[in-house]
Amino acid sequence: MTYNFDEIIDRKGTDALKTDALATRYGNPDLIPLWVADMDFKSPPAVADAIIQRAKHGIFGYTCPSQEYYNSIINWIGTQHEWKVKQEWITFIPGIVKGIAFVLDCFTQKDHQVIIQPPVYHPFRIIPTMHKRTVIDNPLLLQAGQYKMDLDGLKRLIEPASKVLILCNPHNPGGRVWTRQELTDIAEICHEHKILVISDEIHSDLAFAPHKHIPFASVSDKAAQNSITFMAPSKTFNIAGIVSSYAIIPNEELRDKFSHYLESSELSEGHIFAYLAAQAAYEYGNEWLVQAKDYIWKNIRFVDEYLKANIPQIKAMVPEASFLVWLDCKELNLSQKDLVSLFADDAKLALNDGVMFGQGGEGYMRMNVGTPLANIQKALDNLKKAVNAKQTNS
Repeated sequence: MTYNFDEIIDRKGTDALKTDALATRYGNPDLIPLWVADMDFKSPPAVADAIIQRAKHGIFGYTCPSQEYYNSIINWIGTQHEWKVKQEWITFIPGIVKGIAFVLDCFTQKDHQVIIQPPVYHPFRIIPTMHKRTVIDNPLLLQAGQYKMDLDGLKRLIEPASKVLILCNPHNPGGRVWTRQELTDIAEICHEHKILVISDEIHSDLAFAPHKHIPFASVSDKAAQNSITFMAPSKTFNIAGIVSSYAIIPNEELRDKFSHYLESSELSEGHIFAYLAAQAAYEYGNEWLVQAKDYIWKNIRFVDEYLKANIPQIKAMVPEASFLVWLDCKELNLSQKDLVSLFADDAKLALNDGVMFGQGGEGYMRMNVGTPLANIQKALDNLKKAVNAKQTNS
C-alpha cells in the first residue's frame, strides 16, 4: 500500500495542541504550526481499524494488557533494534515525561542532583526542578556541525549527590544517534558513580540510514543493570494523544521498586485503546513507517537545500533521527527576542524557541518537518521574505 503524506489535513477544531493552542502560546491562531513534536500525517490505518473494531463492541470496561500486546513490543524491539527484551521487564507508563517524574520521585530525594546534557528536551530540566531536585548541566560539545557528549566534563561535575542522568537517545533537538562507544562510555561512568540512567528513546524508530539506533541498556551489562529505558510508539506512528508508553527495566531490584511505586497509585494500568493502538502499530505499521521516514528525510533535505540556496544565514543541523530540525540562526545577528519575533510575527511561523532547550539553545529555533511538503515550502518562503525585509530595513 502506498500512503499519501502530501495530504493536507485541517487539524483546527480537533483540540490538537499544535493548532488549537496557537492563540494562547503565540498570540496568533493563524500561524503555520511547525512546533510541538507530533506529525500532520494520518497514523497507520491499522491503528484506526483496531480502535474502531473495538469501539463497535460497545462495552468499555476495565481492561488488561494481552499477551499479544507484550509480544508486539518484544518482536518490534528485537527486529528493529536487535535487543532481546523479556516480558517481565516491561511495564506500561502513562507518558514518558510522567515516567521521568515517577523515577525521580521513586529513586531520589530533594537534595539529590539530576544531570542533563543541554541543549536538550526541556522537560528534562523542568520536571526535576519542579520536584525540587538540583539540575546539573553537562553541555554537549558542538563539533563539525553536530553534537558530541562531553565525557570529561561529566566526570568533573559528578558529586556524591549526583543520582540520576537523563539521556536523550536519540537526541532532541539535535537529532544525534549516539554511537555504541558513546553509550558504553556513559554506562561505565554512571555505573562507577552509582548514577541511575534514564534513557528516553521515544525517537528510536526514526533513525535514518546509515545511522542505527542502539538501545542504551543493550550496550553492556553495566548499562542494563543501571538504567530504566522509556519507549513508545507515539512519535513513530503519530499516536501521542493515545498515550501508550512503557518502561523497560532489566534489573530486578530496580524493577521491583519502580513497579511497587507505580502499582501503589495504579499508574501502571493503561486504558483499553493504549494497548490496542500500540499492538496494531507494531504488528502492522512497519510499511507505513518505511514510507513515512522516506518522506520525512526528503523534507529534511529540502529544508537544508532551501536554506543554503535562499537563506544562508540560517543553517540546518541535519538530524540523524527524528522529524525535528535544529536551525542555527546566529548569523542573523538578532537577539533571541527579535529572532522569535522574526519567525512568529514577521514570517507567521510557530517554531520552538531554542532557549527553552537550555544552555546552548541561544540563537536556535526547532522546526518540525513531519508535515506535508507544501506546508514546509510555504513556511520557508515566508521566512525568506521576512529575513530579506529585516535586512533591508536594518
